[in-house]
Amino acid sequence: MTRSAPLALTVVDALLLPGADAGPEWYFGWLQVGTDGRIIGLGPGDPPSATDGTPVLDAGGAIVAPGFVSAHSHLFTSGLRGISPDATLYPWVRSMMELFRHTDAEDMYWATLHGSLDFLANGVTSAYNFMQSGVTWLYDPRTARNVLGRVHPDDYTTRQMDGTVDAGLRAVHAIRLDDESGPEDEVLERFARKVTAARAPERKGRDQHLGVSVMGAVQWAATSRTAELEVHVMREHGITDQAHFVETAEGIAVQRAKFAWYDDAGALGPDLLLGHFVHPSDAMVDRVAAAGSPVVWQPTSNGRLGSGVADVVRYRSAGIPIGIGLDDQSCTDISDPWSNMRLGLYSQRALHHDAGVLSSGDALRMHTLGAAEVLGIADRVGSLEAGKYADFVLVDHRSPSTGPVWDVVATYVLACGLRNLRATYVGGQCVARDGRGTTPLAEQADAELAERIERAAHADGRRLAVTAEELVSARARSKRDPDLPR
Repeated sequence: MTRSAPLALTVVDALLLPGADAGPEWYFGWLQVGTDGRIIGLGPGDPPSATDGTPVLDAGGAIVAPGFVSAHSHLFTSGLRGISPDATLYPWVRSMMELFRHTDAEDMYWATLHGSLDFLANGVTSAYNFMQSGVTWLYDPRTARNVLGRVHPDDYTTRQMDGTVDAGLRAVHAIRLDDESGPEDEVLERFARKVTAARAPERKGRDQHLGVSVMGAVQWAATSRTAELEVHVMREHGITDQAHFVETAEGIAVQRAKFAWYDDAGALGPDLLLGHFVHPSDAMVDRVAAAGSPVVWQPTSNGRLGSGVADVVRYRSAGIPIGIGLDDQSCTDISDPWSNMRLGLYSQRALHHDAGVLSSGDALRMHTLGAAEVLGIADRVGSLEAGKYADFVLVDHRSPSTGPVWDVVATYVLACGLRNLRATYVGGQCVARDGRGTTPLAEQADAELAERIERAAHADGRRLAVTAEELVSARARSKRDPDLPR
């Protein structure tokens, strides 16, 4: 074992699920972390005798597995769980965007911070984060056109970046080009400023920065010029693009027709990720497979919004790489990666009438190493291997008990969940314990989010069922008038 940095933490007596393609699937063993937050070594049995007097985490036989990677997320929606609970995609999006017209940069900071802390508390250590656009758009599905809502200053976007950093979450920052909001030179200059901001030393110094990407917006665009400009900034800045595509059955002919815009622009390939991809044509599947574009799958949100079931088994058979994401807190509601895996796994088995089409190990890989691979960050996260960041979860399958263990991976994927999650570690540092972030900002984030979302709702003429004050004040709850319209 060669140390790249002084020893900072030794994990012992762990039921390790490394999540790597090479080596055993699981074993009882140890893991050591350096002061640089990277894994120095791991293996079965007892650790090397020299621990240099550094801290020891005794897992006591509990599972230690890679932190989950969400390959598709919108962290700023953390204050909108339960919004439009019976709506499909377009009216649900419209409801959110009407509210976000009334928010500012600090509102978006606290919303993103809260969403990031929520991910960490639920075992997600890295995320591809679609930031709320610097332009609030109101999409009209009848005309397939965006209506300009409000243009925000740059800090509306950059403060969202700060929210992930301050929470301790690793993130790929996805920025929308917003090319229909003004002259192209101004749009490209604004986008370049935000890319520079994402790469600034103050946001990279804590190793939270995993990259920059384009928030693909062709699904919402009026002309093919959007695809051309997205390809332009991909090449100019050396970044990827993830597009929401054929996500819902609504307006499917219009959505499918726009696929040619990306193809004609030369976008297809490993750097163009297709989010959702629920309703592609056969020709689209063949073209995506040939080009090597990955698909990012959101099983829970696709179900919540009634969008449909992506035939991931078919895509995998065609050779398309697949990663899993948790999507919005406002349409996944509980950021639970175990439930996300199970819903995806069960929906595929039901779709194909075959329980053998997708295994527990397949689902776990797609939410860890597979997600990291499609994002181009598997050299740093997604599995527990020497040289990668020490991002892991401590999960006790015995409390509450899941019973005898017939298959370690199946127990972890099928029988464990948030109730078993004891702690989340990023770079060997505990960032969440028993469902709560360890940063002092965690307590403040709850109150800030509630007050700021309530203020935006009031500005949009809406009322929350339970007020921000009633969330925390027994006196306020006791004074509620049951006949007051909400």
